[in-house]
Amino acid sequence: MNPKFVEEFAKEKFAELTPIQEAAWEPLSAGQNVIGYAPTGSGKTLAYALPLLETLLPQDGTQLLILTPSQELAIQVNNVIARFASLLGMKSIAVIGGANVKRQYEKLKKHPEVVVGTPGRVLAVINEKKLKMHKLTACVIDEADEMLKDDESLDLCRQIVGHAHADLQLAFFSATSSKKLADVHRWFGIEPQVIDVRQIDQTQGKVVHYLVESPVRKRVEMLRKLANLEDFAGLVFFDSTTQVKDAAEKLAFQHVALAYLSSDLSSQRRKQALTDLRKRKISLLLTTDVAARGLDIAELPAVVNFDIPRDLNTYIHRSGRTGRMGVPGAVINLGNEHDLRDFKKLVSQQGYDLQPGYIYQHRLVTDLAAAQAENSQENKPRKKKSSQQSAKTAVNAKKKQPVRKKKRRRDQKNKGKRRSKKSEQDQN
Repeated sequence: MNPKFVEEFAKEKFAELTPIQEAAWEPLSAGQNVIGYAPTGSGKTLAYALPLLETLLPQDGTQLLILTPSQELAIQVNNVIARFASLLGMKSIAVIGGANVKRQYEKLKKHPEVVVGTPGRVLAVINEKKLKMHKLTACVIDEADEMLKDDESLDLCRQIVGHAHADLQLAFFSATSSKKLADVHRWFGIEPQVIDVRQIDQTQGKVVHYLVESPVRKRVEMLRKLANLEDFAGLVFFDSTTQVKDAAEKLAFQHVALAYLSSDLSSQRRKQALTDLRKRKISLLLTTDVAARGLDIAELPAVVNFDIPRDLNTYIHRSGRTGRMGVPGAVINLGNEHDLRDFKKLVSQQGYDLQPGYIYQHRLVTDLAAAQAENSQENKPRKKKSSQQSAKTAVNAKKKQPVRKKKRRRDQKNKGKRRSKKSEQDQN
């Protein structure tokens, strides 16, 4: 590893490489095509960024392109890479939709060595001849199972790669596999080395998966109760943007501190929403799968599934937003009896720690009866003492009191009179 990277690792208190970082380093450094599988939160960004950065030449144009499925993830990845690229005298910029296009063009004129972006905007910039691809040596497709999931996204990625040289190094990284990801040799004409550390990686913290029974009509109210728990902060997943906005409106009316992610929001507002959650200025960040794919929110206490996903890969990626890098977390699944029964079948082979969940007295508990009994015991009135005991206690207390002598004040007038009478008698 480059000595400057070693120093940066020491500053960040990284003791050692994670399994995916260690396994991918040599193949990527050697220019091999790679598919890397690793659990969420296991350091995949640095796993491909550091070895590839070491192969680039400063001030030699754009040589590394990284594609992500969302604007938020592109900004996050760019922030990580820019820090390490600067150590080698290089630049990294983000090219995303929703941001100022002219400003992005100005940055591209400076020929950054690394470009991170979303496929749609990157392809548009290439077609407008603002991004030169003739010096590109490597392309990384992050969250590859999502990026290659449908024909439209796959076609965008293939078009982008088609603008580069035929010997372009390709790397695909994801926490889960998919059929199209397994068929990259067919779509991109390469034979990649597959690196899979999911079974040996132990970087994830302890995560409890709660099953909270709640009908649809009461789920917004359940979110309000969760937001009122002590030190609670959660990323809330919905199936559609319409549901996100509807729930956000109802919760805002009840003065819940929240924000939401939506494609029609400016990149600045979306960035601010994530910042507010990281700084715990809000309790809830409402989103869909696309907007929150791959997000890294340090020490996020919880993920809430307003709608339980119907496929296992989606659930793995959602729950992977919490419990990252050894920090414990919770995944709270809201659903009716039928939803929760289907969910148990979905994850039956995953070995998740499934627990029933109840909101009681501003706490998330797993045993409602025990919590109610404990609360009843705490609030149980004390027994009153009998009248006989009270009288006896009063007598004993009276006996123990010290006897105080009363200090009588003599009436000065009477005192004078007595003296005068005595003097008259003496005279007589």
